[in-house]
Amino acid sequence: MTQNRRLVIFGWKECRGIDAPESKMPYGQEAKDELVKLVQGKCLRVLIYEEDRYGRSVGDVYCNGKFIQEVMLKKGLAWHYTAYDKRSEFAAWEKEARAKRVGLWASSNPEKPWEWRKDRREGR
Repeated sequence: MTQNRRLVIFGWKECRGIDAPESKMPYGQEAKDELVKLVQGKCLRVLIYEEDRYGRSVGDVYCNGKFIQEVMLKKGLAWHYTAYDKRSEFAAWEKEARAKRVGLWASSNPEKPWEWRKDRREGR
């Protein structure tokens, strides 16, 4: 384990268990801005669990004592990606954001990013 050293991470990384809106979707820019605000230029602890089918590392991300996936879910800036993650706390954090109608949950029926991507692949 490397301590007190700057680690530069190259390549795509995915936050395990969540899926945020794509940049061209409603709330996509807000989700990106929040993530950048949370992590840019800061020390991160990333626990990699696997590589996805696209070769991206998928893991849990922590920054200054904050669990990044928790923050994004509670602010309504991501969905719990239940197809790949069954953690009950993620479901609870999303449910909390929905109840408060924060972030993308201010919309009555926000489009899920995985459905949006599928529609684009199929030319809809």
